[in-house]
Amino acid sequence: MELIKRILRIIRANLNSLIGSAEDPEKILEQAVLEMQENLVRLRQGVAQAIATQKRTERQAGAAQSTAEEWYRRAQLALQQGNEPLAREALTKRKAYQETATALSSQIEQQNDVVARLKKDMRSLELKISEAKTKKDMYIARARSAEASYRLQEMLDSTSATSSLNAFERMEDKVLQIEAQSEAIAQLGSDDLQKQFDSLESANDIDTELAAMKVQVLNEGGTQQQKLPES
Repeated sequence: MELIKRILRIIRANLNSLIGSAEDPEKILEQAVLEMQENLVRLRQGVAQAIATQKRTERQAGAAQSTAEEWYRRAQLALQQGNEPLAREALTKRKAYQETATALSSQIEQQNDVVARLKKDMRSLELKISEAKTKKDMYIARARSAEASYRLQEMLDSTSATSSLNAFERMEDKVLQIEAQSEAIAQLGSDDLQKQFDSLESANDIDTELAAMKVQVLNEGGTQQQKLPES
């Protein structure tokens, strides 16, 4: 028995140390969710920036292609007017702008991949944040419940709580004893009263029987007088 008590004391001491030194679960989970939300904000900013860059590159590619077409028309005009050197120079310009448009188109494809990947990561992070919030609330509730249960059990196991419970038990025994005595007194009083009524009923029976006997004796006496002969 003493060994069990020692083991319980050791367990309680370890739990007290754990609860006292452990970090607040609520603060840790709140901080974790906050960091995830900050990462989501930065990721959304990255997506927005990537989309803006993509749009700008698309506009640059369109402008380069449009300029290349314009230099082609100029080359045609120069050639129609018999100015071959000018037409050659215009075609050279056209080629440079075409190469620029092709390079920009390649960048656009790469940017499309980047934007798609960033959007996927953003949706995944949003889902994880939603799950984290649900788990956070669940773990906080469980942590609070566990600590409250431990504190309650610790209180119930304490000397003051035991004394209080013993006081209630003593009061319950005292109340039961008083109730039993009250019932006994009531029962005794009821028995005495019943005996008095029984005594009265018994006296009434004797008086009735005595009166009947008197009537019978009188009747018998009268009958005997009637039977006596006349002298």
